[in-house]
Amino acid sequence: MGPFKSGFISILGRPNVGKSTLFNRLIGDKVAIVAEKPQTTRNRILGIKSMSGGQLIFLDTPGIHSGRSELNQRMVRTAIASGRDADVLLFLIEANSPLVEKDQSMIESFRGSKGIRFLVINKMDLVRRERLLPIMDRYQKYYPFKEIIPVSALTGEGIDILLEEIVKVLPESPPYYPEDMVTDQTERFWVSEVIREKVIHHCYQEIPYSTAVTIEAFKENPEKKLVLIKATIHVERDSQKKILIGKGGEKIKKIGEAARKEVEAFLGTKVYLELWVSVEKNWTQNSQVLDQLGYPLTFTHLS
Repeated sequence: MGPFKSGFISILGRPNVGKSTLFNRLIGDKVAIVAEKPQTTRNRILGIKSMSGGQLIFLDTPGIHSGRSELNQRMVRTAIASGRDADVLLFLIEANSPLVEKDQSMIESFRGSKGIRFLVINKMDLVRRERLLPIMDRYQKYYPFKEIIPVSALTGEGIDILLEEIVKVLPESPPYYPEDMVTDQTERFWVSEVIREKVIHHCYQEIPYSTAVTIEAFKENPEKKLVLIKATIHVERDSQKKILIGKGGEKIKKIGEAARKEVEAFLGTKVYLELWVSVEKNWTQNSQVLDQLGYPLTFTHLS
């Protein structure tokens, strides 16, 4: 039996390359929400995979992009900060549409990081194997990655190889977290993210980025085996509120039903979910409101 290893692994990449899908696949559980829309992840999400001989602490991060709003800028700062102290950096690109120039500028953002760099080529299930070699060659010429590993976060292909290679380069260290812990996020945060995921799915075209969710109440009633949750969905304009509620409240009801079912499965108990919609004018540009909604200006270091 070799030495026990532990460390932090940051998953980095442009929006919509599959970071959250890979994150959930590596951990073996749904910790981060997933949607087809880019820029779904806004916060740094931590997920823990405890194995015999090692503990891998993965960080799912917002996509690195050039958005102009205060929210977009905070998201990018969060991503860069999460890679600064990580032991391993997984740069995620797409096999079916690599954008070398944009990826180069992203990788350049982490020149000062101490982390060992892997290039992970996602969505290998969408291309023929012979198309992977030229992609690997182009990126390796730009930066000497420790490993270049093709995977499919969707099907799981290549994931075991990726985990094995990560463990090899992690430092010897006792575990940072208890063995049965999967994330450092609170139940309240996870529930707010599930509700936001359902908003994105049900209002795909109309309100992709202008919503935030806060949990106003989270009360457990052991006698009735019930959890009462009250949540507010924040939007920027009155027109968005109307879209979100829908005709006769039909849209908000569908969002609530979908979120409630997933939360019940997660908590293992009945849930009464009450949703409200509030208009916060231009909240994505307002520093004070962003602080209140949980999108901090600064980011604490790891460990």
